[in-house]
Order: sequence, then C-alpha cells, then structure tokens
Amino acid sequence: MENLLSLEITVVELLLLVSVVAMLAQRIRVPYTVVLVLVGLLLSFQQELQFSLTPELILLLILPPLVFEAALHIEITTLRGIIVPVLLLAIPGVLLVMFIVGGILSLSGLVGWRTALLFGSLIAATDPVAVVSLFKALGAPKRLATLVESESLFNDGTTIVVFHIVVAVLFMTGSEQGGTGNLFDVMVYGVFQFLRVALGGVGIGVAVGIIGNRIFALLDDHLIETTLSTVIAYGIYVFAESFHLSGVLAVVSAGILIGARSSGSMSPTTRTVLMNFWEYVAFLANSIVFILIGMEVVFDRLVAASLPILVAVVAVLLARAMSVYALSFLSNRIGERVPISYQHILFWGGLRGAVSLALALSLGFDIPHRDVIINMTFGVVLFTLLVQATTINGLLARLGLAGRHKAELEYERIQGRLLAVRAAYQRLRQQYDSGILDPLAWNIVKNELEARMSALQQELDDFAAANPEILAKIIHSAQREALRTQRAAIMDLHRDGLLSESVAHQLFAEIDQALESPAAPEAGLTSA
Repeated sequence: MENLLSLEITVVELLLLVSVVAMLAQRIRVPYTVVLVLVGLLLSFQQELQFSLTPELILLLILPPLVFEAALHIEITTLRGIIVPVLLLAIPGVLLVMFIVGGILSLSGLVGWRTALLFGSLIAATDPVAVVSLFKALGAPKRLATLVESESLFNDGTTIVVFHIVVAVLFMTGSEQGGTGNLFDVMVYGVFQFLRVALGGVGIGVAVGIIGNRIFALLDDHLIETTLSTVIAYGIYVFAESFHLSGVLAVVSAGILIGARSSGSMSPTTRTVLMNFWEYVAFLANSIVFILIGMEVVFDRLVAASLPILVAVVAVLLARAMSVYALSFLSNRIGERVPISYQHILFWGGLRGAVSLALALSLGFDIPHRDVIINMTFGVVLFTLLVQATTINGLLARLGLAGRHKAELEYERIQGRLLAVRAAYQRLRQQYDSGILDPLAWNIVKNELEARMSALQQELDDFAAANPEILAKIIHSAQREALRTQRAAIMDLHRDGLLSESVAHQLFAEIDQALESPAAPEAGLTSA
C-alpha cells in the first residue's frame, strides 16, 4: 500500500511539474519538450523524485499512444502527395544513416564495426515532436509538417525492425572480434525478416483499421468509441509484437485509416472528443518521457564518453544530411518534388528522442561496448533537443517558412467560421432527411444557418477583394495543388501502361517547370 501511495505521489508531482513547465514554455516561446529536458537535467541532481526510464515504459506504454495520435492527424490526401519522399526517407534513409554512422564510428577506431553498426541502427529513429509543435505555432506550411511527421512515423517503425534484425545478425555472425556467418545468408535473412515484420505489421493495421471504422459507424457513443480507440492503439501494438511483427507500423496504419474515415464513421461530437482525448494522452506521454530523459542523464558518464559522443554527433549530422539531400534529389526525379527549403528543415529537424533511447537501453549486458552505446545515444539525443530544436525557429524564419501575415490569419478565421457553419448545416440536413430531426426545428435552424452562411460568404468575398495579395496566394496555392494532382495522375497512367515512358517524362518536365516557376502557374499543362 505504501509503495502504491508513493508511486501515486510521484506521478502527481510529475504532472504538476509538467503543467508548470508547459505554462513557462508558452511564455518564453521555446518548445516545451526542450524545457522539460532542461528541468529533468536539474532534477537529476536531487534524490527525492526518482523515476526510471526503461525500454518497457517507452515501447509498451508511451510509444503506442504517441504513434496513434500522430497517425490520426495524417490526411491520406496529403500523404498521397508526399508518399514517395516519405518512403524513401523511412526505408532507404534509415539504412543509409545506419551504414554511414556505423562506417564513421568504425573508421574512428573508438568501437568495433559491429557495435558501430548496431549504434547506427538505433540512432536512425527521428522524433519530430518539438519541431512539429513549432510548425503549428509559427504557421509553417501544412505539407512540410505532414512530411516531417509522416517520415518520422514510418521511420520509427522501420528503425525498430532494422535494429532487431541487426541484433539477430550480430548473434548469427559471432562476436565483436569476428564473425563466422555467410554474408549472402545474412543478407537474405535480413531482407526476408524485414519484409515479414514490416508488411505483416502494416497488414494487421490495415485490417484492424477497416474493421474499426465499420464498428465506429454502427455506434454513436463517444465514450464507447474513445474506449475502443484506446483498445485498438494498445491492443494492436501488443498483438503485432506477440507475433514478432512491427507493432509501430500496425498502429500507424490503423491510425491513418481511422483518422481518414472518422468524419464519415463518427458523429462530430465523437470525433471532437476522440481527437481531444488523444491530444491530451500524447501531451502527457511526451511530457513524461522528455522530463525522464533529462532525469536519466548522468553527467560524469557523458563527460567520460565525450570523444565518442562528439564523433557520434558529427556522424549522425553527416548521415542525416547525405540521406535527406540525396533521397530528396531522387524523389524529385521520380515522384513528388521536395523543395530545397523543405530539405533544409528535414535535415536540421531530424531530432533523436525516446525511441533511440529505448532501443539503446534494451540492449543486453552481453553486447560489447553497451555502456558506450548508451552514452552516445544520450549525447546525440541531448544535442538534437538542446541545439537543433532551439534553433529550428530561426531556420524556418530565414527560409521564409514561418509566420503568417495578419491578413492571412484574419482570412483563415472568417473561412473557419464559414466552414464550421456549413458542416453544421450538412449534419442537420442529414438528420432531417433521415427523419431524426423534427421538421419544425429544421426549418427554424435552417433559416438561421443559411443566413449565417450568406453573411460569412459575403464577408469572405469582401475581405478577399480588399486584400488582393491574399487572394493571389490562395489562387497560387490552388494552382500548385492542381499541378501536383496532375503529376500524380500522369504517374498512375504511366504505371497502368496508358502513357509511354517518353510521353510521361515529357509531361513531368512540363509540370516540374511550372512548379519551379516563382510566378503563379496556370492550373494546367499548357502553363509550361
């Protein structure tokens, strides 16, 4: 009983601390995750508040809700337009980072090549929480935020799979000093395991997402549906992992499908409650894990391992830069274009966090140089959070990706009110057509909503006419979206054999030229 009471007091103290830190972060305009780490560092010097950061705590308790909440907000239409760079960064990108980091550390002579490769496999996971929160606060482009967050979601799943394969291969091929396994057999084993674990996890997630949407469509109780979403987030992770499949990719797949269909399978009230609930859970999980990261730091060990940490930081930065710029160039050639400004943000915003730490802490004590790996991981995580996360704001502003004109915000406010009233009108119209809403009540409310929509539409038109630069930006954005949609359609036609390769490349070149033009392009191929 005393142990339970002590745990409850500790949790309450952590939550109170998190609340105070979040309020402080809002005032000083610094990512709250960074402030939490700093507070955790200060708490590491005291003895009263103790809480251990374990791999089980991160991977089983904290990771599923973080992944599920982020996946709920990924729009399939937006994701479809950036799926090429996302998959390139999440699969080949992880392998590139692993081999580049492992190669640099191995050449440094600080650790053996097997241990270097193991560290490279776990440090490839990115954590964009601090960056994405800044995107929202600064009004960065939605496509950029979706690109960063989507890459991280799939990146985490891939990294965990690759890490476990690397650990298994190390045991197959012998000790740090030398291996006895056949290289071809090892490669075949690695590829087979990756496909099995990754595709198996995605398959489970898609199946559960489809079934979950059908169940949600039959219900209209926000408490039950929120509870079921919790069961899905944790249950599908445990279920997939019990079959040695990717729990992260299962949760990502299910979350994206449920989020995409929530407007059709859930009532507006349920959807609002669901999103608010998961936003709170994600805030809580992030807050706890980042403050515990700071509390787990042992400065004496980091100082003693300063040289390996310095080499690791340089290796991670070089590997991230090479993977982002090389794969973005490839994506620009074969799929959706990634502007150079986005590439800079992807590079500097490739923070490391909880997943890398959890994988490092999960290493067995028989792994050579285990302590060095853990120290390097903590060092890299602290560098990315305390240096990169605090300077990304200036980089966004320098690249012209942060901040919106007051007129743009006012236009958004008017448009938001109009869209909200239209959604209410459509919802009540559905209820009236289904016989749920009383005709007398519908007639009264309908007149009110129609008058409100008419007034807001007129206000929006007048505002656009008085601010032609805002209207020009909106038109320009719509034209670029039309061009991107045409590019995706041409790719589908080429894949289906309806367009020859030469014609497809010619049309791609025309659209790419229009997209690169600083002037507002026409929404068609003739603009080129």
